[in-house]
Amino acid sequence: MGICNAIYLTVGGKYFPPNCFAAPNSQILVETLSLNSRLRNMEEEIKAEFTRNGFNFDDEEEILQKCLTFCIQYKLSASDLVSSWDIYSLNRGLEFTVRSSHMGAFLEQLQREQVDKVKQKDSGLHLYSNDVAMILHGNIEETEVIPDTPNAKGTSAQEKLSDSAQKTTGGKFTFEKPLESVTPFGSRKNKFVVQTTINEQPNIQTIKVEEDRENSEDDIIKRVQPSQKCSLLIDRSQPEPGCRFMYDRIEDKFDFMENCIKKRAAAYVSSGQYEEPVDPSVASQKSIFAVGMICCEEEGRLKEKPILLQSSVEHSGGQRVRLDLQKLNQFSIFPGQVVGIEGHNPSGHCLIASKIIDSVPSSITSTEQQPSKRQALDHVIQSSKVSLIVAAGPFTTSDNLLFEPLTELLSYARRKQPQLLVLLGPFIDSDHPNLRKGTVDQTFDDMFRLEVLGKLQDYVEYMGSSVNVILMPSFRDANHDFVFPQPAFEIRPADFNHQIYSVSNPGMFSANEVKVACCTVDILKHLSAEEICRNPQGGSKQRLTNLAKHILNQQSFYPLYPPAEEVPLDFSLANEALQFSSVPDILILPSDLAHFVKVLSLGEGNDREEQDKCLCINPARLARGEGGGFFVEINYCGNPDSSTASIIRI
Repeated sequence: MGICNAIYLTVGGKYFPPNCFAAPNSQILVETLSLNSRLRNMEEEIKAEFTRNGFNFDDEEEILQKCLTFCIQYKLSASDLVSSWDIYSLNRGLEFTVRSSHMGAFLEQLQREQVDKVKQKDSGLHLYSNDVAMILHGNIEETEVIPDTPNAKGTSAQEKLSDSAQKTTGGKFTFEKPLESVTPFGSRKNKFVVQTTINEQPNIQTIKVEEDRENSEDDIIKRVQPSQKCSLLIDRSQPEPGCRFMYDRIEDKFDFMENCIKKRAAAYVSSGQYEEPVDPSVASQKSIFAVGMICCEEEGRLKEKPILLQSSVEHSGGQRVRLDLQKLNQFSIFPGQVVGIEGHNPSGHCLIASKIIDSVPSSITSTEQQPSKRQALDHVIQSSKVSLIVAAGPFTTSDNLLFEPLTELLSYARRKQPQLLVLLGPFIDSDHPNLRKGTVDQTFDDMFRLEVLGKLQDYVEYMGSSVNVILMPSFRDANHDFVFPQPAFEIRPADFNHQIYSVSNPGMFSANEVKVACCTVDILKHLSAEEICRNPQGGSKQRLTNLAKHILNQQSFYPLYPPAEEVPLDFSLANEALQFSSVPDILILPSDLAHFVKVLSLGEGNDREEQDKCLCINPARLARGEGGGFFVEINYCGNPDSSTASIIRI
């Protein structure tokens, strides 16, 4: 008993004598001990989740305490918190060091997310696309979702619209909420302001906004001379309209993965730099070369330690082997990525990687040995010039279906007169609040025909024969097939003087010999959630650039497997539609992540002239909530390094 009296327990910096174990004090102590244990475990989970995603801390103790508070306050799991930080850091171009100075702004983002959730729950409205870039850049005043309020009177005075809104509606629809004289989009500021530009030329025309002018259409945009019509060739448009889909079988999924691995293995061998791949699951003391697909050991997100490599049936019978990456100081992998691995497997149970090859080396071409062919190719490259404007939907704001952003974009294009206008879906967005609530008094096909095709027909008639329009659907389009890959819209070019075309999603086309590739699925956002990476100290940490390079290195528009839950991927159509063999000149990947325009260099060589280059663009969204978004203007001149591209606020 004397020994027991001498024992004091310490919990949270306080001393508890033995008599505290008498009821009910003993219950309080037990609960305190349990709570402290859970908090410590949760803090360790947060730290492990940050570490697994390649992040480190400048003040570990302070940051983990703040993150723990955020998780408790907003009922977040460690995975949810780190996912939010991952997107936050991506859009701000932060390094992989989590700094305590960023916690305040990060808290504001979490608070905005919670406010949006409450609004969505209370009002019964859905957020208009999960525009991560919009939320993270703090443009809340333009994007608040305001619940509709019934109006029994509906007087004509309440129906007055701005000039742009009057031109858009034409008295065709009555399902938008009662509007004041100017919509939030119509009252926006900073119109047509250039956000980002690469290779800016001194003779590029600028846009001036004079807010005091009543007739601002002719003053906002400086008119340019008409351009010559470009040649247009649809390189690929698979699947075909009317195809049978969502009948894929287990065999289709297996064949898709097997073909991806076999094609990549054949490409490595044909490059002449690698030997025939071997079975990575066989024990070997010497270094081997294997090709396989990165897989998760269990359901959920990829973790660094339980990573598996699945080889082809031809080389290993489809066996999986554990992959050890501890010896690598740099890598970037995700589920579904097909890579080459150099390493050894001493036990037969674990392949210890010494190098990961995630891209196919360029083989020696015949043009290097035949100067005449090389000169002809250089001549084609120099003559490859095209001007285009690119925008991605939604094309109307969340508070109405007036399609004001589309009207403003076409007004801009009338004066800049690009050779090609590329519009990427969704056009009739199934996530729009009015469509979700069922307050639309038109069919989706009629809305698409009147509000989209009707405006585009007026545009091409005004522009004459010097312009072409390309449309690409999205699986969010309510008037089109809910499948990916997705067939093109059933548009007859003859009805539009062969100036309006539609391509499949994803799709490729050539304009004046310039190859353009597009995909409306947000693969960048999906990859950012699943990728794990490790970077050396002082190495490049351009995350968005690395995400875009994955598409080119894998030669696939959607290399992620398994796909995100929201993507209706049909594997019976994927083999022909998702793969591409050559690097496009322009790659357009619309995403909810921050907009960017970058020149990507592929290949491991130090000679920049021998590297394949691609102009990669995320135009973001033309409409963001109730406000305006962004679009891209491109002048391609022979190669990405001599081309100009600007991201412009609508």
